[in-house]
Amino acid sequence: MNKLLKNNKALSPVVAAIILIAVTVAVSIAVAAWMGSLTTDSMEVSELTIIGLDFTFGDSQTGEIAVQVTNPGTSDVTVHRIRVNGEDAGTWSAGTSTTVESGTSDTFMVKQLVEAGKKYTVTMYMNDGTMVGSYTATA
Repeated sequence: MNKLLKNNKALSPVVAAIILIAVTVAVSIAVAAWMGSLTTDSMEVSELTIIGLDFTFGDSQTGEIAVQVTNPGTSDVTVHRIRVNGEDAGTWSAGTSTTVESGTSDTFMVKQLVEAGKKYTVTMYMNDGTMVGSYTATA
């Protein structure tokens, strides 16, 4: 028994195994974090946020809805179609371009009959039909 307590070699394999496991876990966490950052950086997000609607009253020729948008995504968004209350907007134009660059804002003008007290839902779509933004407000 006395010989077993004086033998320092019996403790060494246990300590070595614990250190090996700790190093393996630390390296795997570092690799997982590195791989996670690679995949998030390479993903492009197409997103358009409608931040507000301003209404100008009039008839279908003179009434307008000003749709204020911002692009918080990582890629540029080109608006192909705008719908108001589920129907395609007949005439609309962009402030500068139909493409809203990443990190910028713009205003789209939609010719629309606007009635006071009525709710309007404006939805914007890209070329492939993907909805990129929607907003509801009362005139």
